[in-house]
Amino acid sequence: MRMKRIISAALLAATSLMSVSAEAPRYIFYFIGDGMGMAQALSAQMYNLTVRNSQEPLLMMQFPVAGQATTYSASSPVTDSAASGTALAAGVKTSNGMLGMAPDTTAVTSIARTLADEGYGIALVTSVPPDDATPGAFYAHVPSRSMYYEVGCQMAESGYDFIAGSRLRGLKDKKGQPTDLSERFAANGVAIVHGLDSVDLTGSRKVLLLNPRAVNCSQIHYTIDSVAEAMTLPAMTSAALRHLQRNGRDRFFMMVEGGNIDYGGHANDGGTIVKEVINFNQALREAYDWYLAHPDETLIVVTADHETGGMALGNNTVGYNLHLKYLDYQKISKDRFADWCKDRSRARTPLDWVDMQDFLRRKMGFWENVPVTDEQTARLKEAFEKCFVNNEGVDKKTLYNNFNEFTELVYRTMDSVTGLGFTTNGHSGGLVPVYAVGKGAERFSGMNDNSTIPAKIIADLHL
Repeated sequence: MRMKRIISAALLAATSLMSVSAEAPRYIFYFIGDGMGMAQALSAQMYNLTVRNSQEPLLMMQFPVAGQATTYSASSPVTDSAASGTALAAGVKTSNGMLGMAPDTTAVTSIARTLADEGYGIALVTSVPPDDATPGAFYAHVPSRSMYYEVGCQMAESGYDFIAGSRLRGLKDKKGQPTDLSERFAANGVAIVHGLDSVDLTGSRKVLLLNPRAVNCSQIHYTIDSVAEAMTLPAMTSAALRHLQRNGRDRFFMMVEGGNIDYGGHANDGGTIVKEVINFNQALREAYDWYLAHPDETLIVVTADHETGGMALGNNTVGYNLHLKYLDYQKISKDRFADWCKDRSRARTPLDWVDMQDFLRRKMGFWENVPVTDEQTARLKEAFEKCFVNNEGVDKKTLYNNFNEFTELVYRTMDSVTGLGFTTNGHSGGLVPVYAVGKGAERFSGMNDNSTIPAKIIADLHL
């Protein structure tokens, strides 16, 4: 199907055919906390204040400009990541599931493409697959976000300096047979490297960074799981900056996505969300240090594509309080806990209640550090026997994982003592924060819509 390319009216007004204006920022950082609604950001801030006893707000909350944004798509008040990613990348509202296209399937142009054509270096960094919806919105045009092979081919052809994420999903077709995607990257001069140590060793100007070969995970791993071999979002952001400098880029655009915030939200895993927002904030520090060295030439914008989980601070158990200190005793994400349970079941390894109690003490802090009542313990034991002894439990299916009834109860028990709560395992239509600092930051104050943000970012690009 032959596609016409269009640019939204707002972007068209901001992008004439004249040369780049001297007023335009030379260095643009676009940080997107996937699923990071107001509560996700505030929960990390409250953790910082009440657990770490830090009087200093999260870095993004120190930015001089703060606003908020609506996120609805062209097809629903509750967006998916493809539609919201398209709005954030190209300034166009589209239907859920569509990526880099208007609802009529006309391809739209992202600000990354616009800036690349004007000579800016481009880097895209995410803690989830680089062919996922948010990063994909900056280079791909497909009617369905799940067309991973096609998205991967367009990634290979993008010509961008640096793209980083966990893994490629288009390397095999639906029948499990290898595709020619790796060859397409090679044909376009893109070096695929595995692990951060490999980035500085490649001589290629175009790099795709993926998980180390020893890490087999759909993301780069959660911060809370402390996997030694895993990459981290701050380190990936730093690697992207080094590569842009190595390429001699005197202007660049970098998008950094905290995708694991969304994964934690779909799982309703409060401890994981808090630690991922803090990790996202640490990655932001890499950009902020650059801003401090180039304050008159840099723009940093922080926002989210949508809220995930319907997260709230406060529940009926804790009343007007939060006990976020208990999150420090959680040493395993809900996803990895569920995977551990599945592995034990598949291996038919005998697992009794005493073993599980020991695991919960070590990994969740239950009983020794996290208060669990006798009544809660009895319910946990009952759910354990139902799932692991009688094999009668029913799994709860979410976007990225399935959780048995016992796993669900374990993490609801943690919620009951921390005070965090959730209304959905999907997205919500809640407002998301917008923070900005640097050249042109004043445009982002007050109420925004996600589709207005790209034009504001490049408003000074042309005279």
